[in-house]
Amino acid sequence: MEVILLSDVDHVGLRGDVVSVARGYARNYLLPRRLAEEATPGRVAELQKRDTLRARHEAKTAEQAHEIAEALSATVLRFEVKAGPTGSLFGTVTPTDIADEIWNTKKIRVDRRKIESDPIKRIGRYEVPIGLFEDVRVEVKTEVIPEGGELPSEEELAEMEAVERAEQEAAAPEPSVELEEILAEVDAADAAEAEAAEAEAAEAEPAEAEEAAEPEAEAEPEWRADADAALADE
Repeated sequence: MEVILLSDVDHVGLRGDVVSVARGYARNYLLPRRLAEEATPGRVAELQKRDTLRARHEAKTAEQAHEIAEALSATVLRFEVKAGPTGSLFGTVTPTDIADEIWNTKKIRVDRRKIESDPIKRIGRYEVPIGLFEDVRVEVKTEVIPEGGELPSEEELAEMEAVERAEQEAAAPEPSVELEEILAEVDAADAAEAEAAEAEAAEAEPAEAEEAAEPEAEAEPEWRADADAALADE
């Protein structure tokens, strides 16, 4: 089944992509969560028209790429997002979001797959690297700001991240006493089994040595068998 992604979906595609997925996956997951919509001929044609329009504003030569890089290097992208008290976002700022914001503010088209950044998960100041054309790259200043607030200083951001890290470490579940006892019993059983196997191997070695030391009975020569048969005939 073909669908149009309405959001970036890990291991599936980016927003605006037309992808083919299993019908059950689309019906039970993507569509109910509004992560995708059915790829009707009308919507696909609309997306193709939009991409064609944006493609006219994409760098086609190194010279154009340098001009775009100069414009973007003087640009500061701003995203106001919902965030928690320690600076974690309720969501992420994805490469698709960055590409869309560049288009909306500068009418410059960049390939979102050449935005060399993982999804941003915390408020802060970032420099996002973008490939424009072969060896032409630019880093775009990006500010992710808490909704309705101001962006804290770098020192405050570092303190907020440290607080969140400490909270996560404190909330991490410690192994229970019962689990530790079970693991200890498993280790003891493994050790006992290994000792028993070593003892059995040690006992088997002398017996094997004795068997090897016993001389094998020599086979009677053929002439002896013939002589015994001749005497029997007499």
